[in-house]
Amino acid sequence: MSKTWVYSDPHFYHRNICKFTKEDGSPLRPWDCAEEMTEQMIEWYNELVDDKDKVYILGDVAFSNRNMHESVGRLKGRKVLVPGNHEPVKMRKYFDLFDDVRGYVVKKGFIMSHIPIHEGSLSRWELNIHGHLHANVVTKPYVNGSDTPKDESYDPLNETIADTRYYCACVEHTDFRPKLLDDILKERGLR
Repeated sequence: MSKTWVYSDPHFYHRNICKFTKEDGSPLRPWDCAEEMTEQMIEWYNELVDDKDKVYILGDVAFSNRNMHESVGRLKGRKVLVPGNHEPVKMRKYFDLFDDVRGYVVKKGFIMSHIPIHEGSLSRWELNIHGHLHANVVTKPYVNGSDTPKDESYDPLNETIADTRYYCACVEHTDFRPKLLDDILKERGLR
């Protein structure tokens, strides 16, 4: 039986992403070399995904057309691209690499996008699965005494917690591998 995966922001061959840091100063990614990062992430991807599986890739795949063709051509599965802010505007080229290209994907109860949708638009869905934020998550104010308990996402400086209406599918949150869509929905109580 085929599976459905979500994968976001691999940034294949992006040299500078190996230099980026999180807010606490620790490295965003555990690699010093973009080529090593790309090879390892493609290997991990292909260990999980089968050719018949569907993969929603929520943008920021690679940093040049050459790198896009080289990396995406090696990825297994039926791939649907939701373009990110780093994909060049000339989308026609992507139809050779991906089975489908969409601005966003709407399913029963949730929407998938590259950039998190505005919370004012979220009332139509129970969940927004997105990319773009890398190690960060969408937060909301913590109201003392509310039904929402403090958890590991609680930021005492800003008094915020993670907003569970959003799921950041960036590789930094998924151990640099694709994540099963069913697992995301189960985590959020939608399955």
